Amino acid sequence: MRRQNFSIITELVLVGFSDHPQTEIPLFLFFSLVYLANCLGNTAVITLVALGSSLQTPMYFFLCHLAFLNGFFSTVVTPKMLFNFLTSRKVISYPFCLAQTYLTLFLESTECFLLAVMAIDRYVAICYPLRYLLIMSWAVCVALAVAVWVIGFCASVVPLYIKILPLCGPYIVDYLFCELPILLHLFCSDTSLLETMMAIGGAGTVLFPFLLIVLSYLRILVAVIRIDSAEGRKKAFSTCASHLVVVTIYYGTGLIRYLRPKSLYSAEGDKLISVFYAVIGPALNPFIYGLRNKEVQNAMRRVIEKYKNAQESRSRILGS
Repeated sequence: MRRQNFSIITELVLVGFSDHPQTEIPLFLFFSLVYLANCLGNTAVITLVALGSSLQTPMYFFLCHLAFLNGFFSTVVTPKMLFNFLTSRKVISYPFCLAQTYLTLFLESTECFLLAVMAIDRYVAICYPLRYLLIMSWAVCVALAVAVWVIGFCASVVPLYIKILPLCGPYIVDYLFCELPILLHLFCSDTSLLETMMAIGGAGTVLFPFLLIVLSYLRILVAVIRIDSAEGRKKAFSTCASHLVVVTIYYGTGLIRYLRPKSLYSAEGDKLISVFYAVIGPALNPFIYGLRNKEVQNAMRRVIEKYKNAQESRSRILGS
């Protein structure tokens, strides 16, 4: 029966903002620009860290992973959403819907662990500055990065794959993309076990990293208070400010979505929240965390100057 149910389903309807057709073209233009900024910003961060010798540090190594994750997450969601803004037949194939569900869950879980690792990196940098590069060696950084991606996958995709349930019609998704909390309403069988697994998985992939972040910043706060000079405190805080902003946006959006009272729930409000964390947030992160940073800006200037010098040298060689 399970295989038969899966084979019958070919596509689902994505409602999106079709209740407000007059907004679809403006939204298409706006989200196209946001997605372009996302791709360019995150690609720029990865390129600058790869080419800039001054950015070959653990902090920027993890920032590269965050930039890749943000670009990947938005690419899983945004192109299909943009296409549905322009077409009257707003559907998504069932295999692609499942792929979106697996990938969004995987990337959300991975981002939680990645933000926790970045907080631990800042804790080591501020609390143990003389031993920072010894503690956060490249072997440790690579091991942490691999662990983040593997744990994110094992804690999200594997349990869902084992317990995925058949869907019942009508196959209408009142959302912008396929995500597990939305698909729960379409499952035929009893979802209590899956919901229990989601709660346990959520505690492991959301609350545990959040506790690590809170503990890291409590230790950082104590260390900053002990710094004698105001300039030293300001410098220590500035190294954490961008990460704090990113964490606040990410977890703040999640808290608003999952913990708000049922009386404040609305389908349209849920869609706006999902747009913020799936499209707008990933586009903001490279500017919050990377491109406003003086070290990144200096690296960008050096890369541009190096490119210009290479072009001038090539022109002189060709001219001679």
